[in-house]
Amino acid sequence: MTATSVRGASHIRSGLPNQDDMKWYPPRFSSGLPIIMAISDGHGSQKSFRSQSGAYFAVHVAVEVIKEFIESQADVSNFTRVKRIAEEQLPKEFVRRWKAKVLSDIEARPFSAEDSKLLKGKDSVVAYGATLLAVLVTSEFIMYWQIGDGDILTLLEHGEIERPIPKDERLFANETTSLCAKDAWRDFRFCFQPILDSPPKLILSATDGYANSFGNDENFLKVASDIWEIIQTEGFNFVRRNLQDWLKEASESGSGDDITVGIIYSTER
Repeated sequence: MTATSVRGASHIRSGLPNQDDMKWYPPRFSSGLPIIMAISDGHGSQKSFRSQSGAYFAVHVAVEVIKEFIESQADVSNFTRVKRIAEEQLPKEFVRRWKAKVLSDIEARPFSAEDSKLLKGKDSVVAYGATLLAVLVTSEFIMYWQIGDGDILTLLEHGEIERPIPKDERLFANETTSLCAKDAWRDFRFCFQPILDSPPKLILSATDGYANSFGNDENFLKVASDIWEIIQTEGFNFVRRNLQDWLKEASESGSGDDITVGIIYSTER
């Protein structure tokens, strides 16, 4: 697997930091299972003035919670039980731990009077607003969690490209569900995929800055098959070396937003 995050072209021009973040397990890219990948997009709006920290907390919490979860399962073959816990309990734990880190950070770095004005009376955690996309790959199943915008694409055995988590129709323009919302755990979308015949050839997870850099959804979806073809002809290390440049170019010619992409691919031919 590999993952890369680039600062958006518009953020470079305006002096804003990269408000995306990413984290994965194992800590160093390797071929072993399980694999956990998490990416987050800080909202970056005026009221979410600490969203860079919010995204950082989100990915660290996600990897921590998912790792603890999978290590605690004595029988991963009991799909019904494993799926129920992952779908019902993990989103609550993501949100609980994320908010705990946010409140601890506020205690360590209290808001200034100007900061408080930006919140306009909203809950203090709004300052850290962020999305979260997380993937867990084991030898028995794959799980996906998502709150907010962004995309997860899978490339299947015969070249079909799917979104394991359908788009949320509530997300439009710059509106998105968020970890900072009240009862945010209810807004998580989830997918459980048992591995029966063959796993996806490739899983691509991206913050919305990537899809927004393409003219239409069809062109964006094709990215998964394009990357797979490059892996087959040039090797995965070629993708690893060039991904950052590709994302910079996409931001410069497209959305101007920060872009973070994680790629997990199957080594089976």
